[in-house]
Amino acid sequence: MAGHSKWANIEHRKARQDSKRSKIWSKCARALIVAAKNGGGDPATNLTLRYAIDEAKSENMPKDTITNAIKKGSGEGNTETYEGIIYEGYGPNGVAVLLEILTDNRNRTASEIRKIFERANGNLGTSGCVAYIFTAKGQIFIAKEHVDEETIMDLALEAGADDVSDEDEAWLVSCEPSDYIPVREAIKAAGIEIASAELTKIPDTTVTCVGSSAEKVLRLMDTLEDQDDVQKAYANFEIDEEELAKLEAG
Repeated sequence: MAGHSKWANIEHRKARQDSKRSKIWSKCARALIVAAKNGGGDPATNLTLRYAIDEAKSENMPKDTITNAIKKGSGEGNTETYEGIIYEGYGPNGVAVLLEILTDNRNRTASEIRKIFERANGNLGTSGCVAYIFTAKGQIFIAKEHVDEETIMDLALEAGADDVSDEDEAWLVSCEPSDYIPVREAIKAAGIEIASAELTKIPDTTVTCVGSSAEKVLRLMDTLEDQDDVQKAYANFEIDEEELAKLEAG
């Protein structure tokens, strides 16, 4: 999510994810299976698999479960075949939505995603209708209590980061996807605690949502993220911290 306070939105999303842990693990397992099947089971030579392992670990997925998913993807007893698809559409208030899908039934998934958009007064769009708005980036959030600005700025930029910005209670380190692992590992090696780190897609333009519009957009995103085949959901809505607090209290 975009927002006046990206940190507040990160905290909001983490709270939602904590309540959906088993579903998130299922999505992580699917990503691991596909990555291992397409590029082999060695993360040293399969960068996509390494990303998938990192994400699974960040969600506290058990090590044995990660290993078993990789084995399935490498051909040990696996009969599942998943197809990667990008879906694009518009939500309430003209919010652009980009979805990364892994499905074993394209027709079923398309029908379900279309219905979710329609129920939210949105619509599933054509290929390319919103993808141009989003840029792939690595983002690393660090609580300010763990490091001062000069230290994280020097460390991150030297490791290859593009920028370090002030996000209220946290520093946000941004980088190109190719630099994500080196930057993150440099921060870890310095003994600095990372609050959140991910490869994501950032919108070039945003749509401000308030009141019922904000509520509808958040409900749409929750429903999409809860759909079994949706691996990642990106949108260009912007909700400020005060508005987000109202909705959570409401």
